[in-house]
Amino acid sequence: MIKAIIIDDEPLARTLVKEYLASYTDIEVKAECNDGFEGLKAIQEHQPDLLFLDIQMPKINGFEMLELLDHPPAVIFTTAFDEYAIRAFDNHAVDYLLKPFSKERFDKALEKWKAIYAQKDTRPALKEVMETASHSPLQRERIVVKSGSSIIVIPVDDILYLEAADDFVKIHTRKGHWLKNKTMAHFEQQLDPGRFIRVHRSYMVNISEITRLDPYEKDSHILLLKSGENIPVSKSGMIKLKEILS
Repeated sequence: MIKAIIIDDEPLARTLVKEYLASYTDIEVKAECNDGFEGLKAIQEHQPDLLFLDIQMPKINGFEMLELLDHPPAVIFTTAFDEYAIRAFDNHAVDYLLKPFSKERFDKALEKWKAIYAQKDTRPALKEVMETASHSPLQRERIVVKSGSSIIVIPVDDILYLEAADDFVKIHTRKGHWLKNKTMAHFEQQLDPGRFIRVHRSYMVNISEITRLDPYEKDSHILLLKSGENIPVSKSGMIKLKEILS
């Protein structure tokens, strides 16, 4: 039996998916969720094979919810028009349902998923979709992280700097720091280059937080931030800084 969860903030949309699924005796709906917070709990509890996931939801959107999962299940997205999402889906092997969708279109998406599900792991394609979607305007303005059982939404304006930490990136703010299971290269692509600059292979800083640049040992330099932290600057970082600060 295939276990499914429906996550959508619109009750009518959840009801429609559930009605369409009634003809599939091999699929059991384990939970219906109103937002990404409820969705996370339900996924951890039921370990579903498949999600029917809305993208535009309050609190955190569908992509942000998936980022918080270590091993996300397969997904069929349900969405109103979203330029970045549609581009992501069209470029990779993950299906989506554009609202409003018919039973015929729903059946087509589900049969496509079943064919792929029986043959291979869909997670690589899902990861590529999420990377493409991370460049959307909304996701350039905030970062969502999980801290224990809490979900923290960090506006990018609150970020002082980012620091590489093994397989994670440590996001430093005035209120504390949090870890995100991403690479520095990911944030270099996601964050606005006019507001954040990678000054070292292990550091990216909020340009508005810079107060001073001092020489340090040979050709290297140190950045002093408003918060008092000292950030090392590499040779390549110095070239970028000169372009920005000039």
